Amino acid sequence: MIFRIVFLCLILLIIELYTFQVLKTLIKSKTILFSILGISILVLIYIVYSLMQFDRSVGQTRQMMVIMGLLLIVYVPKLILTLILMGEDIFRLGAGTVNYFVNYDNNTDFLNSRRKFVSQIGLGIAAVPFLSLIYGVTVGRYNYKVIKQRIFFPDLPDAFDGFTITQISDVHSGSFDNPEKINYAIDLVNEQNSDLILFTGDIVNTDAKEMHPWIETFNRIKTHEFGKYSVLGNHDYGEYVTWPTEGAKEDNFKAIKSLYGEIGFNLLLNEHTYIQKGDAKIALVGVENWGHNFKQAGDLNKAAGTLKKEEFKILMSHDPSHWEHEVQHHDKNFQLTLSGHTHGMQFGIEIPGYFKWSLAQYVYKQWAGLYENVGRYVYVNRGFGFHAYPGRVGIMPEITVIELKKGVNVA
Repeated sequence: MIFRIVFLCLILLIIELYTFQVLKTLIKSKTILFSILGISILVLIYIVYSLMQFDRSVGQTRQMMVIMGLLLIVYVPKLILTLILMGEDIFRLGAGTVNYFVNYDNNTDFLNSRRKFVSQIGLGIAAVPFLSLIYGVTVGRYNYKVIKQRIFFPDLPDAFDGFTITQISDVHSGSFDNPEKINYAIDLVNEQNSDLILFTGDIVNTDAKEMHPWIETFNRIKTHEFGKYSVLGNHDYGEYVTWPTEGAKEDNFKAIKSLYGEIGFNLLLNEHTYIQKGDAKIALVGVENWGHNFKQAGDLNKAAGTLKKEEFKILMSHDPSHWEHEVQHHDKNFQLTLSGHTHGMQFGIEIPGYFKWSLAQYVYKQWAGLYENVGRYVYVNRGFGFHAYPGRVGIMPEITVIELKKGVNVA
């Protein structure tokens, strides 16, 4: 931990040094310049001190989320400035080398002075993430979007043609601080009037107590005609903090599993059930968390049990890497998988139907929205809540409404 803090300090000091050079190029008043420098040093000290106070037995707190937000808001723009100036330094070094060894001009400085316009361009570019991150904290984190997705299946039972499912995921209730906004989101969920509602895990950040202030709010989710079902996410196992005893950890895990029932959801733990509509039925399969490089408590074969390949199945699996590594080629043929987990890293660029980008795509092949492989689909919900960074930029909190359709999709 100490090594990480020292390494982080070195990186931040380098960033501060380059940022100071930009400001020195643009600001001529020493009073203003050194006032800004003083504030920057105080902010740096506050961030480093706060990080050193992190208590792993407690885990993420709202104060720590504020620190993470401040760290990103202050240093992501400065990092961009640093990279731009480093690029200029490489150019200056190259030009100086050519001038000295090729042109044999020893009468000029080896490194030319910094150009003002480069600093101005750097500040202009850095302003974009700075303003975006502030927007993400103040507005974006509760800017809920209802995303509707129609998916065609040739083997869907006729009775389920037009059947609708509302999906929520990654609530992370320990991060909430605005009851009005959460109630608004619950209203949006209820307004969809779907046949079935599914919750694909992560009800808390770590501790079951985080959900206690929100139980009444989430109990406002109305009873759906065909039920309310859920599965566990990686955060529901309480594995990101140090517990005093294994017994305390297990008690917390039991309490978290109970939370789903307390808000009216039937928790599926490596098991399946049937959704019956008239004489037709589809199987709903729920696995515990299974993630590549994450906890692998999910047992797909156990959950599927005696289900036949030809039966229509909807699988709830929190982590989309499960679909990538196990589900999409499974002999049982899981037609539709619903996941969450990635949050789209809560930062990216998305123009619905045209373009989407996030750092999440370099970690997960399926990270937001709908993906298909030989007629098998996975939908990755962008998440209801937020974690670590207390905001969302570009990738907004999502309530998904999926409509199942009988037939073949026409592009």
